[in-house]
Amino acid sequence: MIVIAGGGTGGHTSPGLAVAALLRVRGIDCAWIGSQRGLEARRAPEAGIRYHAIPTGKLRRGWAWQNVPDLFVNMPAGVVAAGRLLRELRPRVVFATGGFVALPVAIAARLARVPLVVHEQTAVPGLANRIAARLATRVVVTFADSARLFGGADVALTGNPLRPELRRGERQDAIARFSLDPMLPLVYVTGGAQGAHTINRAIGEILEPLLAHAQLIHQCGDNAATGDRAWLTERRACLPEHLAARYTPIPWVGDELAGIYAAASLIVSRAGAGT
Repeated sequence: MIVIAGGGTGGHTSPGLAVAALLRVRGIDCAWIGSQRGLEARRAPEAGIRYHAIPTGKLRRGWAWQNVPDLFVNMPAGVVAAGRLLRELRPRVVFATGGFVALPVAIAARLARVPLVVHEQTAVPGLANRIAARLATRVVVTFADSARLFGGADVALTGNPLRPELRRGERQDAIARFSLDPMLPLVYVTGGAQGAHTINRAIGEILEPLLAHAQLIHQCGDNAATGDRAWLTERRACLPEHLAARYTPIPWVGDELAGIYAAASLIVSRAGAGT
């Protein structure tokens, strides 16, 4: 039994899904400990992984009043809940992918003397992984230069785990799924699971000239703070009907991503953990 812990964003969720898929192929059981409302709460069960949600608090570098309940109520409650789950599941290893929900599980693993592997997806680790690394049996990184940022930890370079099916996509799957025109080039726009505000606005401003030459699948996220998804939907509604049919704004791309990769002539993205 391996426990995967982490999430909140696609960058912290996708590596866990990739590792879980590989474990399943090798006949190794796994479970996921995550947050109640993070992306992983939907994606892990969709992948057939047993999912357990725990309370947790968010780590903030600056001062905010939310730090008080998060650090003194929610975080300790998360450690207790994670400890209870580890005693129940009895894993051989905890694989932590980062995000604020991974830290209470990392603390519980250290207290329970369960080996802890922390994976860092980005070049510069976040606060949760910086702390979790101090508790880890081993830290594994995507970029070689990241190793020096973890002090005296036992660090290994592994790269970022990718789901194997992403390499086996079929163009026809995307054409059928999104009603694409096989004669037009496809541009896939993605800013990661949460969307990228700058990319979203830039694409939204030039939809009409773009769609005169290509069709777009736009993974825009669903960030209430920016309102990008609603804004892009409004922009689409203002397009001529034949151009609107070429534009598909969607908040999140899941299993259909492999087909999109196979069909795309161009990808517009930014340097996130997964993208």
